[in-house]
Amino acid sequence: MKAAFIGLGVMGFPMAGHLARAGHRMAVFNRSSQKTQRWVDTHGGRAGATAADAAAGAEVVFLCVGNDDDVRAVAGEVLPAMAPDAVLVDCTTTSAVLAREMAALAESGGRAFVDAPVSGGQAGAEAGQLTVMCGGDPEAFERARPAIEAFAKAVRRMGGPGAGQLAKMVNQICIAGVVQGLAEGLHFARRAGLEPAEVYAAISKGAAQSWQMDNRWATMAEGKFDFGFAVDWMRKDLGLVLDEAGRNGASLDMTRLVDGFYAEVQAMGGRRWDTSSLVARLEKP
Repeated sequence: MKAAFIGLGVMGFPMAGHLARAGHRMAVFNRSSQKTQRWVDTHGGRAGATAADAAAGAEVVFLCVGNDDDVRAVAGEVLPAMAPDAVLVDCTTTSAVLAREMAALAESGGRAFVDAPVSGGQAGAEAGQLTVMCGGDPEAFERARPAIEAFAKAVRRMGGPGAGQLAKMVNQICIAGVVQGLAEGLHFARRAGLEPAEVYAAISKGAAQSWQMDNRWATMAEGKFDFGFAVDWMRKDLGLVLDEAGRNGASLDMTRLVDGFYAEVQAMGGRRWDTSSLVARLEKP
């Protein structure tokens, strides 16, 4: 397919690379022109002078930017430049309200929109093993799906516009609870005089096992947080969750509590630390 990718951050850069390796004819754009050029030097394709230039005539355009306002601004630029009947696929984590707004905007111009937030972090993006939760028209989803599969191990349509973003909110709720549980478990183990590595070996094959335990227990025990999904981004996502809960009436006591804990980590200087840094607030002097 003739494709474009807008937003070459720690997620977008490797995701766009997988699209190129899958044979799609790529044009890319990033606000930092150096990053755009580095991607082209690595993967080939065309560097767009603007987002609209990258999207010109594309059958599918991917976004992976910062927040609702970023998506709104970029979509307004790229939708008119895309091919008729093209699909705009937004991999940014945003509000479901924004996704529905973008779907209506795309439809009004003869294009389609699929909200497609991802889970799996930088490592999943680099390995092409992301989980992608999608919302949108079934026909638009099926047109975009072959391209999405270039960087995904699992792709599922959850429902109409915004449903992908709602599923991503569920994902973040679950992660917040699991990471806080791991932080408290590790903190308790140390206070009880247990060796963290031995505890992990004992419990990681039973009911307590999780992806977070397998991939974060050791680094949490070592106090290493300079990687992974930043606390600032997690707080942005949990803000979206809590806003949506205010609309739908969901009771999210644990999520609200953990969001407050992440605020404490930010105050400790951990804005760019990995989300597993929740343990740091328990073990600070």
